[in-house]
Amino acid sequence: MGKRKQIKKLGAVKRIMNPAAKQQAVQSAAKADAKGKGKGKVASGSGAPGEGPARRLQPASSALFFNHNESLGPPYRVLVDTNFINFSLQNKLELVQGMMDCLYAEAIPCITSCVIAELEKLGTKYRMALRVARDPRFERLPCSHKGTYADDCIVDRVSTHKCFMVATCDRELRRRIRRIPGIPLMYIAKRQYRVERLPDQGMPS
Repeated sequence: MGKRKQIKKLGAVKRIMNPAAKQQAVQSAAKADAKGKGKGKVASGSGAPGEGPARRLQPASSALFFNHNESLGPPYRVLVDTNFINFSLQNKLELVQGMMDCLYAEAIPCITSCVIAELEKLGTKYRMALRVARDPRFERLPCSHKGTYADDCIVDRVSTHKCFMVATCDRELRRRIRRIPGIPLMYIAKRQYRVERLPDQGMPS
């Protein structure tokens, strides 16, 4: 029995010291090491060779435009549309005074010829809104184009001139204005004027 155990031990030693087995173990270790390095490269991010991992930068808010927009300031020039005047009447809001209360500063309501023409076309139902639009405190802005929709006229004007704030309750027009950096929005909520995208929400510094 002792001889058999001794023979088994010698066989085990031979198997461990077999050169072929040793070479196979080295190759498998090299493959595992290569796989580990490959995973490390993928995890490090996609960047150019010799550079660090790529970083994702948060998009800057369009409200930061005000830090460099020197043309926007009191007295604020507020470009109004048809439904803003109409909703102001429905909520019994005095337009000029309500704007100044909202902005804590002097405000000049401005109206384009396109908005006046739109109110005239709407007929007697909007005669009170038309009377408000013809208030001498409103600044009348003539339009050189013809046949342009009033909302398109407002969007084109504020895209060219960044000195205006837009007052509207129209959701579609507000969505279009939000795409233009640096243009504040005024609207009606809970029977009072609210301002959006204005530094400190119109509070005095």
